[in-house]
Amino acid sequence: MMPDDRIPDDRIPHDDPAGRSDDLDSSGQQVASRAAFRARALLAAGVACCLGLTVLAQTRPRVADPAPPAPAAAADASGRVEPEVASRARARASASPARSATDEDPDTVTARPEPTRPAPVAGLTRAQMDNAEAIVRAGREMGVPRRALVIAVATAMQESTLYNVASGVLPESQRHPHQGVGWDHDSVGLFQQRSSSGWGPVGRLMDPEFATRQFLTALLRVPGWQRMRLTDAAQAVQVSAYPGHYARHEGLATEVVDALLPSVG
Repeated sequence: MMPDDRIPDDRIPHDDPAGRSDDLDSSGQQVASRAAFRARALLAAGVACCLGLTVLAQTRPRVADPAPPAPAAAADASGRVEPEVASRARARASASPARSATDEDPDTVTARPEPTRPAPVAGLTRAQMDNAEAIVRAGREMGVPRRALVIAVATAMQESTLYNVASGVLPESQRHPHQGVGWDHDSVGLFQQRSSSGWGPVGRLMDPEFATRQFLTALLRVPGWQRMRLTDAAQAVQVSAYPGHYARHEGLATEVVDALLPSVG
């Protein structure tokens, strides 16, 4: 509340009913007293206002300074990258090593086609062609000449019609992969070889490639087999009751070997 700058009634002279100021000293003193009182009142009000502002400024919460802006990733006008930006770029590059141009993306890799097998020829089934391929492959691994391959295929055509045949007499042979059952004593496999005659274990003779190696090993021991007729060379190994029957398969066997050699190598 502002102080009342009015002069109390007891200080107003009452000896002059008309309110004249005949006495100049007395009148000037009253005016000066009123001015001084009013100045002191205004000064007090100003001091109180300043004190209030000071208290308000001290109790007002301080606002945190804004964070400095992050450095720009782009280079400046001179093309120079700021050191902090460059270090961050190097860290990202080391965390993810560059892929080689020859690396394959697992999402885009396509399955590579398997080598195609020659289609059956000479009227053979797929199973017969696969068995003939096993004969040619085994012969190539042994390094025998092409003529020996033709003799071996022709012999298998006669003995088992190029099927891997088990024996009804030997239940053991039927426990191995086979494509039919025969009843010619204990003869098994593509070449109808007999374990009882020393050709090898029954389980091994049911493997087309093992049976082929056994046949070719015996053929290579026949003196002059290269100059013999096909049926005579086959008979020298097989000792069959029908020695002339191998000759009828020579043409077909030649066609099959010619079709398989490029793929077998």
